[in-house]
Amino acid sequence: MAVTKNYGAKRLVVGAHYGTMDFIAQRITAVILALYTIVLLVGILVMPGFTYESWKALFSFHVFALPLGQVLATLAFVSLIWHAWIGVRDIWMDYVRPVGVRLLLQVLTILWLVGSLAYFAQIIWRL
Repeated sequence: MAVTKNYGAKRLVVGAHYGTMDFIAQRITAVILALYTIVLLVGILVMPGFTYESWKALFSFHVFALPLGQVLATLAFVSLIWHAWIGVRDIWMDYVRPVGVRLLLQVLTILWLVGSLAYFAQIIWRL
């Protein structure tokens, strides 16, 4: 009888990749958020003053008729929403055992995140 090694580096992993895509997505969104934080800090440092007009100019900065400030802020916020969803969903899946309660918490989390995204879009794209 042949004994197969099914652990360690030789382990056969099939199926849903056991969270690999979520792991990669969280790392990508974290990098996007870190880069946006740097861009925002540089923008704040070169801002002439802390006035409403300065903040509005920072977020409505245009490059080749493209509202770059708004696009970057939206990309960062969508990354934040996605990053938060993966993390909170994993918390609900790991620590909430009753399926009905877990589903309710996941639905409430999705509603809150989508509502936050809609509120963000209303604010940033109204500038």
